[in-house]
Amino acid sequence: MSYVIDISKVIEIFCEVDDFCKLHDEYLRAKALSEGLKPVNNAGRPSQLSSSEILTIMIFYQLSGMKNFEYYYKRLVQPCLQSYFPKLVSYNRFVELIGEHAPVMWMFTQFQTHKSERTGRYFIDSKRLPVCHNRRIKQNRVFNGIAQRGKSSTGWFYGLKINLVINDLGQIVRFLLTPGSTADNQEKVLHSLLDDLKGACYGDKGYISKLFDQFYQNGLKLVTKVRKNMKKLLYSFSDALFLRKRGVIESVNDILMTVCDIEHSRHRSPNNAFAHIFASLAAYQFLNSKPTIESQYFIAN
Repeated sequence: MSYVIDISKVIEIFCEVDDFCKLHDEYLRAKALSEGLKPVNNAGRPSQLSSSEILTIMIFYQLSGMKNFEYYYKRLVQPCLQSYFPKLVSYNRFVELIGEHAPVMWMFTQFQTHKSERTGRYFIDSKRLPVCHNRRIKQNRVFNGIAQRGKSSTGWFYGLKINLVINDLGQIVRFLLTPGSTADNQEKVLHSLLDDLKGACYGDKGYISKLFDQFYQNGLKLVTKVRKNMKKLLYSFSDALFLRKRGVIESVNDILMTVCDIEHSRHRSPNNAFAHIFASLAAYQFLNSKPTIESQYFIAN
């Protein structure tokens, strides 16, 4: 069976990842020298593949349309991309490398979000990431002490939450991974996601918080709908229109789930699970087309 591979996308991903890895390595060397330490290699056996190659293969999987990483690696990477990655390792060895590179994948995804444009119009939401079926909660040992029971609009689940802030161009500006029981409007969560942002951020009722005044004084207006037992608020015409368009972040969540495969319950290691989640977020940033809002149209009207 033959596959149609977008080689230009593989090259694009590798170039950006490789630039980041060079900066990352330079930073680690400089930090080690400044503290009088000797640079050390990663734990475990040294890999024939570079970190850039490992991250590229992981990220491209999220864009390949395949839902099984073993099938992807053995049927697409090894036979079709051998010339681009001449020192490929076995599938079992690569799975080991995924867990080892989870911190680097997290840093690269953070690096990408810092490059997203600060447009002054943001949308905030959380998405549940169940790690197993509800019937198997008591049997799950992989995420023991990490995942927790939580409740979303679709019911109870056991797992994690991914909290996202996007701009009106559909780019991910901030992200935060929390246990499933963590409230969206928790003070630490909001500070991690919204500190240093300027403009307006639109969310659902779950983000109603006592921190409105504090964020407003720092230059960020947090706009949400009100509950039935609350007084109605007066919004500007622009804020009212953007609040109605808050569903754009739901479209981003849908792309992360259907295209980038961020949600599944087959993980056998927390580190591999985190690497998979961060790779999904990184892959989304490489999409050529993202859900957007024509800001000038709404402001003009």
